[in-house]
Amino acid sequence: MHTINPEEDKRASYDRLVEWFREREYPMLQGVTYLDHAGTTVPSRTLMNTFNHQMQSILLCNPHSSSSSQPNAAQQIVEHTRSKVLNMFGANPDHFDVVFVANATAGIKLVLEAFTGHKEGFNYYYHRDSHTSLVGARELATWSRCLQSDEEAETWMAQTDPNITAHPDRPTLFAYPAQSNMNGRRLPLSWPTLLRCTHDKHKTFTLLDIAALASTTPINLRNHSTAPDFLVLSFYKIFGFPNLGALIIRKSASHVFEHRKYFGGGTTDMITCTSHPWVARKEALRDRLEDGTGAIHSILALSCAIDTHTHLFGSLENVAGHTTWLSKRLYESLMALRHENGRPLCNIYKDPTSTYGESRTQGATVVFNVVNSDGTIVPSTRVGDLARRKNILVRAGGLCNPAGMAQALGISDQELQNAYKNGFRCHLQNTEVLSGTGNGNTTFGMVRVSLGAVSTTTDVEVFVRFLRDTFLDGNDGWVKEEASVGIEKQEQSPPHELWAGSPDTTVMDTNESVVGEGDSEGKVSSVSLGDMLGRGYEAEGARFADGLERKETADISALPEFGNRRDGRQETRRRWEGWLPLRHFFARGRSVRGVKKEKRVRIKKESF
Repeated sequence: MHTINPEEDKRASYDRLVEWFREREYPMLQGVTYLDHAGTTVPSRTLMNTFNHQMQSILLCNPHSSSSSQPNAAQQIVEHTRSKVLNMFGANPDHFDVVFVANATAGIKLVLEAFTGHKEGFNYYYHRDSHTSLVGARELATWSRCLQSDEEAETWMAQTDPNITAHPDRPTLFAYPAQSNMNGRRLPLSWPTLLRCTHDKHKTFTLLDIAALASTTPINLRNHSTAPDFLVLSFYKIFGFPNLGALIIRKSASHVFEHRKYFGGGTTDMITCTSHPWVARKEALRDRLEDGTGAIHSILALSCAIDTHTHLFGSLENVAGHTTWLSKRLYESLMALRHENGRPLCNIYKDPTSTYGESRTQGATVVFNVVNSDGTIVPSTRVGDLARRKNILVRAGGLCNPAGMAQALGISDQELQNAYKNGFRCHLQNTEVLSGTGNGNTTFGMVRVSLGAVSTTTDVEVFVRFLRDTFLDGNDGWVKEEASVGIEKQEQSPPHELWAGSPDTTVMDTNESVVGEGDSEGKVSSVSLGDMLGRGYEAEGARFADGLERKETADISALPEFGNRRDGRQETRRRWEGWLPLRHFFARGRSVRGVKKEKRVRIKKESF
């Protein structure tokens, strides 16, 4: 007799709900298998409609054109959104500040401007798994070193090897990613605390890149004493829109910015320019660092994005649990693909310290190369090109993680330099194979598949079938014309059993300064269906959230569809009237049972 796994059933039910949900909220994904969420995720229709509505309703002036006693709408939106960001990360405004920047890279450059202002220069350490933007900081440092492993990093932190210790009188900046943008491995979040305990905390600082981790995982900074000094992220990786980033600063480290030389418009209280050049900068840290007029429209969009994401998905804990489950399925499916001679089809570059399905150590990313039955590697760019012909979007080629890629592929610095002299370039196709290396002809490229909040098992199945039909055995590198990699989409009803939490989600909890377990009980308050658009939609006869009864039928099949949608050869136009956010299904301790397609929730539009 088949035994049902309750946890697996909950995950599958949630997955079916996302499948139904994204048809209405993410019309741009119709007919596309999108597997590059680590590059950027996609914005929901509700987010874009909400932003459009706000832009037509609010007059946004220059925030510098108002006074502190009578702030204009733009200034109020900026400060309100700043508070939302702090709340999103559980950061107390007494101990943290948020500076809006263009993206994570701009936040890194802002930190570097402060360190380059020190007369004696600064020491710079960065981990092997760092993104290119962190690697580039070494060019501004007086002395730098790449820490090539976790063990080397911890040895340096413990100060047990004088050979990797730099000039002690200079300030030191240590930078690393919370999650590798290459293979999704998650690095120890206890390092800022360890470093602060073993080094001069007044001269040693930590810069943590959370761009990859924050895209699918909640981060908690409630304990400021164990938090990193600086954190950088890009919001489009979480919400899909806007193209905006942030630098989160622990205020006890704010004195570093006193050495920053440059100042821009809006950051000063007084300036003299002629006989005695002098400047008095503004007192608040954020006011001193946000040069020029802020990206007010993007900041408004961010405010809409935070609210919309919460209403649609309930919490990042829900997203984390879903993507952790999906990535494990993807990894296991790829591992199972083998040629007739037993050789694995995929050479997966998983870190030895990570485990798929365990959110403490691994994110929702799988990176690999396709291997022919004779052991030769199919260039990743070819895999990416063939996938695009099937409307499957992945990242292929270089991954902006030079040291991590070189280590995973077993290529030395000298071999890469020689390859460059012979014409190899990371950004050019058809130059991926490096000739003349110590290992013979090898490749410097990878295929990266990354999952997001709206990914589903269908995405995983479509991609796995594409690899199987395209590359197994005598089919290496060429698509079978008769093979169909698209899975026929059957009409799905929302699940009968809906999961309301994530018992295995990573939370950066600086109270313990390690990764902890997520709360499995998501508290959700009841809201009307049109709250996000302010249009007063309501569901009659159906009570979601805390008022939902276990046996109550919630009919959602009648929700109208929207947008331009291509179904076969016929283009149809369907009017969007209302939407049902996922958070309505996340009421604590509740389930929706007996969902039937024949019964319907009536949506009534009351007002605009």
